[in-house]
Amino acid sequence: MNRGDKKRRAEAAGRRGEIFAELILRLKGFGVLARRFKTHGGEIDLVAKRGNLLVFAEVKARAALDDAISAVSDANTHRVSGAASMFLAKNPHLAQCDMRYDIIAVSGWRWRHIAGAWMDRA
Repeated sequence: MNRGDKKRRAEAAGRRGEIFAELILRLKGFGVLARRFKTHGGEIDLVAKRGNLLVFAEVKARAALDDAISAVSDANTHRVSGAASMFLAKNPHLAQCDMRYDIIAVSGWRWRHIAGAWMDRA
């Protein structure tokens, strides 16, 4: 398998993981406000809201759940935090919400949702 095939497979697995993560959040009572919210400095996989709680979720899909969780680096969290600031700038009506950064790790049909995985770095 060449590099292009590996990259396409990884991208497809990531998209499946994001769809699964969205379903998990919806089953927990969240409404999804944005998918793959992109800025120049980063991307947020999912932005969800339940009541007054706004969640910025980083989704990682790997062969093992522990590998997915450990794949979230300090650089990832910094980019997500920066993108969250941009999301709030574009949606000022949400600025008064309580905010949380979560990780949703996916491995096949198994998953782990880590609520409050990190604090804002801004």
